[in-house]
Amino acid sequence: MSVFPPPKPLLLVVDDEAANLQLLRQILQDDYALLFAKDGARALELAQQEGPALILLDVMMPGMSGHDACRRLKAEPLTAAIPVIFVTA
Repeated sequence: MSVFPPPKPLLLVVDDEAANLQLLRQILQDDYALLFAKDGARALELAQQEGPALILLDVMMPGMSGHDACRRLKAEPLTAAIPVIFVTA
């Protein structure tokens, strides 16, 4: 029997609005290990480097939209299997 609790699943939260990131942090931090990105390019980097269990991805972002980021994630063998949930207002 292990003395340590099992590791929390790693989630990548992507949103260009700091208030949305803060809200999701408050909701999720007790049950998940969290990574944050404010744009699609950084989300792609973190997904490849860290291999999160799930990505919560904003749809409307400047530069690379959430749809574009998702297409790129699914086209990359390293990140194609990571589930993505779109988060939008």
